[in-house]
Amino acid sequence: MATVCKLASEGANVWACARKKDDSFEKRLKEIASQNGTVIEPVYFELTDENQVKEAVRNIIKSKRPIDGLVNNAGIAVYNKFQMMRIEDIKNIFGTNYFSALYLTQLLMRRMTRNTGSIVFVSSVSGFIPEVGNIAYGGSKAAVSHAVKVLAKELSSEGIRVNAVAPGLVNTDMKKHASEEAWEKLKSGIIIGRVAEPNEIANVISFLLSDQSSYMTAQTVHVDGGMF
Repeated sequence: MATVCKLASEGANVWACARKKDDSFEKRLKEIASQNGTVIEPVYFELTDENQVKEAVRNIIKSKRPIDGLVNNAGIAVYNKFQMMRIEDIKNIFGTNYFSALYLTQLLMRRMTRNTGSIVFVSSVSGFIPEVGNIAYGGSKAAVSHAVKVLAKELSSEGIRVNAVAPGLVNTDMKKHASEEAWEKLKSGIIIGRVAEPNEIANVISFLLSDQSSYMTAQTVHVDGGMF
């Protein structure tokens, strides 16, 4: 929701994607739209269901509103040592974090505004730090950062930029997947000395979508408070 708030505050119309219909979600979207004088429409689909994704994209295209940007920020995580990790869990994580994001991108990039289009993936510092138990989530995010470089090259002729933001620890529901001990250990290694708030990540996403980053493509920007 932090990204929706930030983009609306910058005057953007937003399609806000979610897995299932939620009255409180829609109420909040209406409040944000009213506060900023923009159009924010909810669209519901299960990201790993190709038919639902296709239908959602059809509805977006039917609106005939220009598509200037895309943010791929859905993600799931399971942490466990490899010898105890179910292959099915690894497949599910890659399915959501990597393959589904690529599929949605493939469907929408053909409709994006040329010369001003911008795609932002949400990667993670986990894709660059070889932590024990992180083979699945970290591997999927490393794949995302690689895809960003390839897509940036392929879409450059269309005038579409492709970048990623790699957050470190963020105060979201994702932290429930790590034990309190592991969370505190990771937090102790942050130079700034605290975890990020969602709006601090949203600020960077907004920057990468905007013309302020017009000379940036193929980059994964670490927003981690200084993690090594």
